[in-house]
Amino acid sequence: MTMQNELNTITSTMTELSTRITALVEAEGKSMASEVYTELVAAERTVGALLRRLNRVASRIN
Repeated sequence: MTMQNELNTITSTMTELSTRITALVEAEGKSMASEVYTELVAAERTVGALLRRLNRVASRIN
């Protein structure tokens, strides 16, 4: 597998994870304990930052 293919696979998986976390936060956020909500929002932001970095790396390989 080439590096580009590997990055595409990782990015796709991380995008799905990000979507799932966001959906959980939006659907269940009001019923969560505040510390759980805070941690999930932080995880959502972290995954988003990771996706931006992976996309930057992928664009430099092309």
